[in-house]
Amino acid sequence: MIRLDTADPGFAAGFAALLATARETTEQVDTAVAAIIAEIRARGDAALCDYTARFDRMRLDPAGLRVTPAEIAAAVAAIPAELASALDLAATRIAAFHSAQMPADLRMTDAAGLILGMRWGALDAVGIYVPGGKAAYPSSVLMNAIPARIAGVGRIAMCVPTPGGVLNPLVLAAAARAGVDEIYRVGGAQAIAALAFGTETIAPVDRIVGPGNAYVAEAKRQVFGRVGIDSVAGPSEVVILADAANDPRLVAVDLLAQAEHDEAAQAILITDSAALATAVAAAVAAELRALPRAAIAGASWDAHGAIILVRDWNEATDLVNRLAPEHLELLLADPGAAFARVRHAGAVFLGGFCPEAVGDYIAGPNHVLPTGRTARFASGLSVFDFLKRTTWVAADQAALDEVGPAAVALAEAEGLGAHARSIALRLGQGAGPGLAGRE
Repeated sequence: MIRLDTADPGFAAGFAALLATARETTEQVDTAVAAIIAEIRARGDAALCDYTARFDRMRLDPAGLRVTPAEIAAAVAAIPAELASALDLAATRIAAFHSAQMPADLRMTDAAGLILGMRWGALDAVGIYVPGGKAAYPSSVLMNAIPARIAGVGRIAMCVPTPGGVLNPLVLAAAARAGVDEIYRVGGAQAIAALAFGTETIAPVDRIVGPGNAYVAEAKRQVFGRVGIDSVAGPSEVVILADAANDPRLVAVDLLAQAEHDEAAQAILITDSAALATAVAAAVAAELRALPRAAIAGASWDAHGAIILVRDWNEATDLVNRLAPEHLELLLADPGAAFARVRHAGAVFLGGFCPEAVGDYIAGPNHVLPTGRTARFASGLSVFDFLKRTTWVAADQAALDEVGPAAVALAEAEGLGAHARSIALRLGQGAGPGLAGRE
């Protein structure tokens, strides 16, 4: 963990180094992923089964790739009532928030008389990748599948690795709650390739969403263009702005809640209190002694954690905008004032009773968010990731006569004679086959 102070002469260089630190894997996986994708394209199910045996230690034939309805039903039945209730509450809240995002179609008539519109439509098929390595994430099933379902996607296919053949019942129960029954027990780059190009068993999709390891991220990068993707996600991160009134232990566990995701995760505290900075550092060390994932969280904190001392909150929010974090907590007396200055963050949590973990599970907004400073230009997952816009135009003779000459002039200036002629031949033709319903 590093400590920086904006009052120190060397702060600018230290902060620049923090921004430049690469937390993504240094392992070169592009060649290996390209080979896996080529194999899936060439050999389909056979290659998928071979890679599942190799990487997940589970031998399958093509008939066993898909999780059966009986297995899903058994998983749902095995979930304790308390967990089933928690899943249901989370799903209900996620659905409510994402339902409110659904856009309306647009139709307008402009001054020239053209009727202009924009129509929203859902994707036909979406693939959801659910990690199954260091931890299982039923919450990610809900966050990816529910917006797709609300958007109106007709087919949702889910891939989840099952190392050693072990299916996580809560992941299957979350899929059932989200209305997903097409589930395949495959993971890694091979699952991404199967979703993108299809095999004998898995039909191809139009967009792939969901986080994964370096191989999954690289596979998504390589299949982009054949299919859409949500993003190439990197390690998780949080920035916390906290004033002296905070309990150091609460700040520490909030930092560790991100650090425990992955050794490459990053947790940063920004504060105007030197006393709080010192107390939080001590509290992190104390909490790590009893944390179940202490090895992972400790490695993350040691390698990528930071505490930054600032002189005021304007200075702090300037740093936030440069960091453009995935998650931002504002543990301040007036979080709204700081939030008004924040331009770049994936999701923001305001006040001491709203830790980031609430957003991971139960708040309602999506927890699939831009990482690695991409919040400067990207947003979190929403129903818009599962929708397309189609614009449309209708015109009658009078409307075309009004705007057509300008279009002809522009087409001729570009040297596109057929473009110009297709309009010019229609000008001044009187009543013709124009669209009825002009407003």
